[in-house]
Amino acid sequence: MNWKEENQVLYRKFSFKSFELAMDFMQKSSAEMTRLNHHAEWKNIYNTIEVWLCTHDAGNTVTDKDRLLANAMDTIFLAMNTRDL
Repeated sequence: MNWKEENQVLYRKFSFKSFELAMDFMQKSSAEMTRLNHHAEWKNIYNTIEVWLCTHDAGNTVTDKDRLLANAMDTIFLAMNTRDL
């Protein structure tokens, strides 16, 4: 959706209506990361979460694993925003 690929990293910033929703997103995304056995570098400040994805085992480049996780995170985000409208 809104991912940018630069310097061999996928990046996206997610914004939420509250800190609690941001934490809910992180929890749901964590479960997906465990399922995919692929983990993000991310930072949370109040109601925003920044995410950087690359595959360290592939020489710190963007791979299909990163794109799968990015799509999963987009799906979680979209479902949360649809539910909260």
